[in-house]
Amino acid sequence: MHKEAIIEKLESVHNDLSLWLEKHDEEKWTIGPEGKWTTGQHVMHLLQSIKMLNNAMSMPKFILRYKFGKANRAIRDFDTVVSRYNERLSQVSSDAIFSPSKNMKAPTLKDKAYIIDRIIAENKKLQHKTKKWSDKHLDTYILPHPLMGKMPVREIVMWTSHHVNHHLNTLKEKY
Repeated sequence: MHKEAIIEKLESVHNDLSLWLEKHDEEKWTIGPEGKWTTGQHVMHLLQSIKMLNNAMSMPKFILRYKFGKANRAIRDFDTVVSRYNERLSQVSSDAIFSPSKNMKAPTLKDKAYIIDRIIAENKKLQHKTKKWSDKHLDTYILPHPLMGKMPVREIVMWTSHHVNHHLNTLKEKY
């Protein structure tokens, strides 16, 4: 998937998330289905995820190469990345949670506007970083994904758009 298409997809899914959150009943921000995350926790999880990616893409590339290596395979297309993610997700227990999101406190209603503003800003930052990175670097440098292992940066950025959509669909279905 070309950078421009990835950026458009990121913009689109984050706009969909923002619109849904605007219309979503405020009291449900702090309440979720029994034993599940609240709406606020879903959004906070997405914020944590995108911030980590932005931080990694801000590092000097030689550090990324030193820490994680370089890609040793061809780039997978969006549908393949999504399919692999869904397959891996189905193989883990429902208790498996991204480490920074474990034991996450439910954000308060007072924090809602700030968190939504932050995720919008982090999305813009990710779009800008993606645009600035060369195609070669997006395909060469790899980052660790907690469920999928090491992936080229291009794939992780593509996956990020799916990740937002995945959580938005969960929110729409269950909240």
